[in-house]
Amino acid sequence: MRVLLIGANGYLGRFVADRLLADPAVQLTALGRGDDSDVRFDLASGSPGALTRFLDAVHPGVVINCAGATRGGARELTRHNTVAVATICEALRRSGCGARLVQLGCGAEYGPSQPGSSTAEDAVPRPGGPYGVSKLAATELVLGSGLDAVVLRVFSPAGPGTPAGSPLGRLAEAMRRAMQAGDGELKLGGLGVQRDFVDVRDVARAVHAASLSAAQGVVNIGAGRAVRLRDAAAVLARVAGYGGALHELDQVPARPTIGHPRGEPDHGGPAVYPYPDGCGSWQQADVRTARDRLGWRPRINLEESLADIWMEAACRI
Repeated sequence: MRVLLIGANGYLGRFVADRLLADPAVQLTALGRGDDSDVRFDLASGSPGALTRFLDAVHPGVVINCAGATRGGARELTRHNTVAVATICEALRRSGCGARLVQLGCGAEYGPSQPGSSTAEDAVPRPGGPYGVSKLAATELVLGSGLDAVVLRVFSPAGPGTPAGSPLGRLAEAMRRAMQAGDGELKLGGLGVQRDFVDVRDVARAVHAASLSAAQGVVNIGAGRAVRLRDAAAVLARVAGYGGALHELDQVPARPTIGHPRGEPDHGGPAVYPYPDGCGSWQQADVRTARDRLGWRPRINLEESLADIWMEAACRI
């Protein structure tokens, strides 16, 4: 099976590439903006015609899109998350390869949900920020393209490679600094938020399964269980061997952060939205569709994911 992987050097793409390379039946080609890609191509600025010619030459059976941006202004997010996907869809429509498209979406497309609820694929999306809007627009482009396509809405990925600027990454970095300084107390803010964390290696398994399946439409990928960030902090402290006290701040700076430098005054309002995803205080995926249509279930628990995040943070100088 010839697979074209777009965004192989990204956070999720690296693990998808590893998973596909472990399958002897897969012949993988990586397309991206970096020099280490098999083929250099910028989806945000490249033409559908140029991509069509490449598709006709390589003739993949599956195209997997892991590329995109999670930060930046509305214009940048639209270019990399929406315009790029429009280019992929148009190129696939023009091409004679007939490839199946696996698009990585995100839970932020749904926006805030009712605490205690599980969000299924038929929920009406109401993204709470430009990132979710740009990803939802991409999903609508894929669903309306007429292609053989599936969108995997990945909730909150965790595990090795977690970006240092993400909430779990910042939490690990704050703990590392506290241990390095010998602080017996770690001040943290915004820990009331609850998210559905799913390990990146389980996400890669889901992408692999989706590429082999006939599933179409939207499929949620998550653990199916919301975890409060303060509980994740307690688990991280245990795996890190941090014996100090975790002191949760009632007030945080206007720009929410998780770790506060010593001596920095705390001010501003409550951390209602400590995540940049615009999903409010609660998000939990209904993952029954992934089980029924992909034969997929998450295997890696959050403690293992956090242990890997800590291992990388601890090695950071």
